[in-house]
Amino acid sequence: MPRRLDHLVICVRDLTQAALDWQTLGFNLTPTGVHPFGTSNRLAMFGNNFLELLAVTDAAAVPPAAPGQFSFGAHNRDFLTAAEGMSMLALHSDDAHADAARFKANHIGAYAPFDFGRDAVLPGGGTARLEFSLAFATGSAMPGIAFFTCEQRHPPELFWKPQYQRHPNGALRVIEVVMSAPEPAAHRSFLEHLTESTAQLVPGRLTVGASGDRITVLGPAEMARRLPGLAGDTSPRFCAARLAVTDLDATRQVLKNNGATFEVAGAVLLIPPAVSHGLALEFVEQETM
Repeated sequence: MPRRLDHLVICVRDLTQAALDWQTLGFNLTPTGVHPFGTSNRLAMFGNNFLELLAVTDAAAVPPAAPGQFSFGAHNRDFLTAAEGMSMLALHSDDAHADAARFKANHIGAYAPFDFGRDAVLPGGGTARLEFSLAFATGSAMPGIAFFTCEQRHPPELFWKPQYQRHPNGALRVIEVVMSAPEPAAHRSFLEHLTESTAQLVPGRLTVGASGDRITVLGPAEMARRLPGLAGDTSPRFCAARLAVTDLDATRQVLKNNGATFEVAGAVLLIPPAVSHGLALEFVEQETM
């Protein structure tokens, strides 16, 4: 069945500052989590997916990449040499080890699965051990960005906390990831194998995934139409995320009260990437999904 969006990795240089900026945008963030491979994160958690603000916080602990071994820390460290922004997209998995074998068979990722754990701070102040398995996929036509599936190997209630899922801006979940590419059709096979679904292609635009869990790839003309402020650089990259909110007027008021920069175009409220550390955010009301 088609894979649903699990989370977006937004790579930043200063996690403390990024967290303050995202709180200004109306997001309620989890306490800092520390990975054993040199990175730390804070999450904007929704009903069944989340946004991950991530920074390299211990360069000495970042393992080098090696043949057949994808280094999460090294990838994000190298990504930051160019800019902040969305460096990786994760899809939900029930068996990351099986995904790794499937990616290898489909020639989109000859990497060993990666198992790790970290401690998470609970709303009451205690901690819980979280365990994950990841399977990575990359394509030579999309250098600098990466994809993976994420399996959570702990009881769901240890991770999905209602206290962390309520946001002043009314955000409910990520419903779409927007990419740019000179020729969207060139990425059709990769994304179909990744998501286990059939892509829809029209001139200048490719979409893959179910409604509400969609990846959209835009060519130059479609980028200029939908996200004119981001038109120009059409190298394959993640450029925007669309989130459903309960009430767009209420979202607008929260952002205005917080002094956040935003634009409104019809039924879409847009946060420009300069404000959100490299990834544009589109807020739309739930029923307009």
